[in-house]
Amino acid sequence: MMRYGFTTGSCSAAAAKAAAYMLLTGREKRKIAIDTPKGIRYETKVVEIKREEKKVSCAVIKDGGDDPDITTGAHVTATVSFLETEEKQTIQIEGGKGVGIVTKPGLDQPVGNAAINRVPRAMIQKEVSEVCQLLDYKGSLLVEISVPEGETLASKTFNPRLGIEGGISILGTSGIVEPMSSQALIDTIRVELSQKKAEGKQILAVSPGNYGLEYMKRTYGYDLDKSVKCSNFIGQTIDMAAEMGFSAMLLTGHIGKLVKVSGGIMNTHSKEGDCRMELLVAAALRAGAGEEILRQVLDAATTEEAVRILKEQGLCEKTMELIMERIMFYLKKRAAGKMEIACMMYSNDFGGLGESANASAMLEQILKEKD
Repeated sequence: MMRYGFTTGSCSAAAAKAAAYMLLTGREKRKIAIDTPKGIRYETKVVEIKREEKKVSCAVIKDGGDDPDITTGAHVTATVSFLETEEKQTIQIEGGKGVGIVTKPGLDQPVGNAAINRVPRAMIQKEVSEVCQLLDYKGSLLVEISVPEGETLASKTFNPRLGIEGGISILGTSGIVEPMSSQALIDTIRVELSQKKAEGKQILAVSPGNYGLEYMKRTYGYDLDKSVKCSNFIGQTIDMAAEMGFSAMLLTGHIGKLVKVSGGIMNTHSKEGDCRMELLVAAALRAGAGEEILRQVLDAATTEEAVRILKEQGLCEKTMELIMERIMFYLKKRAAGKMEIACMMYSNDFGGLGESANASAMLEQILKEKD
């Protein structure tokens, strides 16, 4: 059985609970436990304890379980201090060093706030309030969450792209990290889609990655980096975009990914299904390729090589036309009439290979909308 990990939100709540306890009792706390929203208990060591008269800081070390990410091993620190306020008891939560600041709309927190999401904030509030209640403390406290290495870690995440600057996000809805990294990617795609919606976009540009970046810039003046990156999750991205009410979606991508869609494969990760060469061979057969050419395509190491073989035989254009027909069949089937959908496909070596009838017009609208 795979081992659960715990979110940066759980780490923050645990560290804040330990720091609050030490501040209000004057006694050191080397272990701490909290209940996560999932109902799974989180017990952890408390490290880097620094005690002063009016504030205490301590850290817990992020444990990613059997699905480690770049934050695994990071020290999540809470500094709890007395807060002078005329209001009734307040637990004020702020971000410190290594916790990002939200700079774009459409995220969990408003622009200008520390990127500590709602559920982690509620967890911190609950744990610190319970300590206050236990020790009969009626005053207010300031809780600052920091991650000393957070700014460095954030450069390896989607945060800069999402508009979270200066550090990582404090995340988690269940408090635990289930060993399935694909969920984190899907959640990130959902956030990007929400941002586009918040910006007022109606037509969505989606690409699996930045393959073909130079081609798209040179040919169409479009920066692929501005598109939503769906990674391998083409089908789920269509589902989420339709659910959010986008009117149209343009999918642009490299043949290595998109040829799989011509076989109805909507998660293009190699562990989910490949069949790239088989699908190319099926289309090439319908385009009139002979047995020897089909064998060469089937044995090709890459889709780029397969395209080169088809071009040399004068079969590429017809083959790609047939592949695009099948891609559009499955894209439209997945969209189920909820939004218009279009597609552009290219290769690094040969540029544009095919596009649906409505693709150029949709790209023009996207470029106008961008301006």
